[in-house]
Amino acid sequence: MNNLTLLLFTQLLSKKGVAPVENFPKESCLKFSTLPDIEDRAKIRFMLGPNIRFELGKEDEVARLIKHWRAKLSPELDGADEAGGVDQLDNEYLKDIASDAPIIRMVNHLMERALDSNASDIHFEPEEKYLRVRCRVDGVMVNIDNLPASAIAAVSSRVKLMARLDIGEKRLPQDGRIQYQMGERTLDMRVSTLPGVHGESIVLRILDRGDVHVNLEKLGMPADVLKPYSRIIQQPHGIVLVTGPTGSGKTTSLYATLEKINTGQQKTITVEDPVEYQLEGITQIHVNAKIGLNFSAGLRSIVRQDPDIIMIGEIRDRETAEIAIESALTGHLVFSTLHTNDAAGAITRLQDMGIDSYLISSSVIAIMAQRLVRKICKNCAEEVSLTEEEADLLGISLEKHPKIIRGKGCERCAKTGYRGRIGLYELLQVSDKIRHVIGSGGDANQIRQKAVSEGTRTLRIDALQKFYDGKTTPDEIVRVTRAF
Repeated sequence: MNNLTLLLFTQLLSKKGVAPVENFPKESCLKFSTLPDIEDRAKIRFMLGPNIRFELGKEDEVARLIKHWRAKLSPELDGADEAGGVDQLDNEYLKDIASDAPIIRMVNHLMERALDSNASDIHFEPEEKYLRVRCRVDGVMVNIDNLPASAIAAVSSRVKLMARLDIGEKRLPQDGRIQYQMGERTLDMRVSTLPGVHGESIVLRILDRGDVHVNLEKLGMPADVLKPYSRIIQQPHGIVLVTGPTGSGKTTSLYATLEKINTGQQKTITVEDPVEYQLEGITQIHVNAKIGLNFSAGLRSIVRQDPDIIMIGEIRDRETAEIAIESALTGHLVFSTLHTNDAAGAITRLQDMGIDSYLISSSVIAIMAQRLVRKICKNCAEEVSLTEEEADLLGISLEKHPKIIRGKGCERCAKTGYRGRIGLYELLQVSDKIRHVIGSGGDANQIRQKAVSEGTRTLRIDALQKFYDGKTTPDEIVRVTRAF
């Protein structure tokens, strides 16, 4: 072990009650009066080897060892103190391990394995004894590797270095972005870090600029949703909301909508967090909270740009909702998203933000809820019997539907029986009767009942239709929808 490594090690850990024994590294033993946390132990073993032992020592014994090593390396330590002390050495150490060729190759390999699986997200999840690496494929988490705990610091540092984040900040969440070149594909990855008990949890959301499918007719909308929705988005003013959880395809639907109505005769401006895909002929604004450019600030500037169509990435607070409603009432067509379970829930969500019911009823013209379900793999699809339990879960007759299609599992679908996803849609058109229910203070159940009585198909009904058509399975329907 060279003096620089020992210097970094001693400077990093001496203030935490740990020091090498005097004949280190001949004896791979460290004395501690205060046991380092898991992350620091991982750093030590990564830097000094996996066979390092930790032994409890008396406080005065550890203090004597610290003094011994500081005296032995005093010139280097003095220089380190003048240059910024422990934090700088810690940061330099993290940058060094993040730049090691084996770590670079390992992280790139993990990313490419996930990308080869058509994953939408990559998750690095530290546990006490290992680093779990998972990815989300067709909306479902899949384990791709378990790395030793000694790799936690190196992997997290490598990803943060790629995303240009503060490599030494491990106590606060951070957000960044990576542009990754895989062959001829250019991928953008949104990076989010979150401090955890055993280290930082890191999630990379993958955006493939070369794989933008924004054709409204190809999203899987049934005809009785696509036809009225295509008519609604041609309206001159009002608010159209798309609802659903994260990863349900809301942004894709909005981009497809803008592509459909972007004829060049109107001015369209979007404010997004972040801009996921760049659309030709449309002005797109990237939210940057660090400089005060949030959704509401961006919207206030947008309305002075004389737009005809406005797209807001998400309505998150009352101020943004108020500006969106004001824009709709003054002749703009506004598109946005909300995180609600169904279409009717969007109304009560706006009410919970403090928006008056009469403003909602007079501005919102339609709400579309959506989900994504996995499609049955065509290569290994086979006909099997529907079980009584499955029929009960779906609320359908076993006699009318004795047989169903299910994927057996093959190489093409990685033995899952599913390949790709298809959308489920629920379109609530705000009619005069529904406006009356909203204006009179009706809750989500009352709004939903009125919408269903007027012909709205719920997410569960759309899912059942795709099940009858042999596109998905009972398991998927139960996983992503609920019966009302």
